[in-house]
Amino acid sequence: MNIRPTEIKLHQGSRRLEVAFEDGAHFDLPCEYLRVFSPSAEVRGHGPGSETLVVGKEAVNITAIEPIGNYAVRLVFDDGHATGLYSWNVLYDLGTEQAHNWQDYLRRLADAGHQRQA
Repeated sequence: MNIRPTEIKLHQGSRRLEVAFEDGAHFDLPCEYLRVFSPSAEVRGHGPGSETLVVGKEAVNITAIEPIGNYAVRLVFDDGHATGLYSWNVLYDLGTEQAHNWQDYLRRLADAGHQRQA
């Protein structure tokens, strides 16, 4: 898929990133969700089974959005994380799979004995 965003808007007060795509898709992505599903090797690992369960990011925010060519952005988080490149396809997939990904994340947290803070 080669889809491009038409708008990327950060809402720091509500800690959300709004992304609209040329096909009409529109996603409202929490910063916590984007942080714990970062496409960085630090989070995703270097192969199946080497992923890291990121915890304690309920209040994380994005401090900067840096364009990377015509294909991605680097999201800079206030916890210092800035190594993930969010290609347009990655952002689109995170949007379309948000409900499934989030439920899986909550299950993995519970399995590991972690609980999200309100």
